[in-house]
Amino acid sequence: MRLLLVEDDRISADYLVKALGESGHVVDPISDGAQGLERAKSETYDLLIVDRMLPALDGLSLIEKLRQSGDDTPVLIVSALGEVDDRVRGLRAGGDDYLVKPFAFAELLARLEALARRPRGGASTPNRLSLANLELDILSRTVKRGDQKIELKPREYQILEYLMRHTGHVVTRTMLLEAVWDYHFDPETNVIDVHISRLRQKIDKGFDPPLLQTVRGAGYVLREPD
Repeated sequence: MRLLLVEDDRISADYLVKALGESGHVVDPISDGAQGLERAKSETYDLLIVDRMLPALDGLSLIEKLRQSGDDTPVLIVSALGEVDDRVRGLRAGGDDYLVKPFAFAELLARLEALARRPRGGASTPNRLSLANLELDILSRTVKRGDQKIELKPREYQILEYLMRHTGHVVTRTMLLEAVWDYHFDPETNVIDVHISRLRQKIDKGFDPPLLQTVRGAGYVLREPD
């Protein structure tokens, strides 16, 4: 899943980005409420994790403004404020669930998975991404091409999920480094080329049509050939 994390505590944010990344999720961390609201409105996320105590704009105000704009993206509130009144205020502001700090990561992960299974807008949550006969199930983290199941390593899965979320659009090396490796610099290695090559072997070799294409000098794109 692609997650937006709005958390101003750097240690907590770094821990969650690392732990959620190891669980196969792509996480965008933001440290203040105003920027978090702007990012939530401008990009598409499966879920939001929002702390209550934030600079610039507090978490509850962020959620209220998001709901007023018609956005129904599920929101998990995390906060050290754990009294009944605090939890009630959070849910009434538009939060879908409330987790009190400190919490076990396993519980946070389980709550995110439960939120992802809930229907949204009167329809089922889109838990599958597909292109031609290639299908990725976000919840079970399984990939199939036609009737054949494809076994991917964690990094390969993350790359494929990111590419499928940007189907038809060129994804640059920088985008992959930031989304999959959380690098905000180019390590000047062929790590991306190696993983793309392995991924192409698994999802395209022996199948028709080939879907993973290299755009010379730009990056990679997942699409059906013209």
